[in-house]
Amino acid sequence: MAIGFQHTLQQQLHELVVRAARPFVSWTESLEGVDPVSFFMQGPSCGFRERFFWSDRSDGTILVGLGSVHAIETGEKDGRFREVDARRRQWASQIERHGDTDAPPLLFGGFSFDPHRTPTDVWRGFSAGKLIAPAVLLSMRNGQAKLTVTLPAGGGGREIEQVGRLLGRIAAPPLPAPLPALVAAREADSGRWMEAVRQAIASIRAGALDKVVLARARQLTFAGTIDAGSVLARLREQQPFAYLFAFEQDGRCLIGASPEQLVQKEGETCRSICLAGSARRGATVEEDERLGAWLLSDRKNRQEHQFVVRMISRLFAEVCEAVEMPDGPQLLKLPHIQHLCTPVVGRGCREPSVLRLVERMHPTPALGGTPRERAMETIRALEPLERGWYAAPIGWVDVYGDGEWAVAIRSALLAGSQAFLFAGCGIVADSDPQSEYEETNVKMAPMLSALGVMHHD
Repeated sequence: MAIGFQHTLQQQLHELVVRAARPFVSWTESLEGVDPVSFFMQGPSCGFRERFFWSDRSDGTILVGLGSVHAIETGEKDGRFREVDARRRQWASQIERHGDTDAPPLLFGGFSFDPHRTPTDVWRGFSAGKLIAPAVLLSMRNGQAKLTVTLPAGGGGREIEQVGRLLGRIAAPPLPAPLPALVAAREADSGRWMEAVRQAIASIRAGALDKVVLARARQLTFAGTIDAGSVLARLREQQPFAYLFAFEQDGRCLIGASPEQLVQKEGETCRSICLAGSARRGATVEEDERLGAWLLSDRKNRQEHQFVVRMISRLFAEVCEAVEMPDGPQLLKLPHIQHLCTPVVGRGCREPSVLRLVERMHPTPALGGTPRERAMETIRALEPLERGWYAAPIGWVDVYGDGEWAVAIRSALLAGSQAFLFAGCGIVADSDPQSEYEETNVKMAPMLSALGVMHHD
């Protein structure tokens, strides 16, 4: 990047901060020739302790946030979404915007799966709800890149210096660091998880509930620190049709490649993807087609999928003038797995914020079960882990209340030389514990591959 532009932007930011009439100042400028993953990698070397990455399934929207100029955090259990959204609106009213105002400032973040579970040290810093306004935002929409810098009024000297350092390094993007070797792998007693599945099946057959999702975890230890940027670069290469996300704070990073959109809101249009029912990919075209045909006709998977379709279509009907969806599910084929998939679109949405839609939808039957409260009680009683932000909403919201959220599945929590991998599956009356266990192994494959771990390791 030209040194002149770098110095001019730093000078403009300094003048805006000094003259600001509101608590925050935001400046947006077009930018060219920037790779978003390389931009993410530059964060730590420029002094930014927080990083966020988001890419939708088509790469139509890519967002990278560095640093934190403002944070909204809550430990609230039952009112967390409303509290965060109220504080989001307050923050939006405090920003003085300059430059290209077509690219609004954003907040990135997520929520825990179940705020009523006691947090463990594994998820230290990942609270019941947390949104961060990045100091520097790279937004790429349909190939057009823009840089947004947001600073506190009357200050921001350190952030302006960091921005200058970042701009000076964009022309020389770093190479992904080599991933360290795997040293050890450990998981909680698999027999205990299989017994939890058997108990869940018995409860479902007794009529206590229709479906419950149970998850398990693996802990991997490596020979050195795992670089989130290197893992993200591998995910981008290996999982081109997934939602890529990363949320890093103080060296701990939740990262993944989720196939599942929770909800998107753009003006009065909202969208969601119903995703439930899974099968592995075939080794040959013929086997893959046979597995796909089986998935489309399998009673257990169709039933599991229909629970999600009914819930989301009913919710959209409550808040939208019209709901559009196909008559039956499609196949979503990803590198390691294929799913039953039904897109749902709502027109004339009356909710003013995507966060209010997130509140209504989480957890869907694909992540929790049905009926919702009975399923959550069963998870608390049977599941041998605390999910933290796994299988929970992760995404972004802008100053207008628009945004997009996915569910943080096919993910891992990186913490120094350790990685915690998570996977779950839907349990219904026809479930088989061994088959469900094997399905969770398939769902861990994308993150194992991104970490450079072969299946036999």
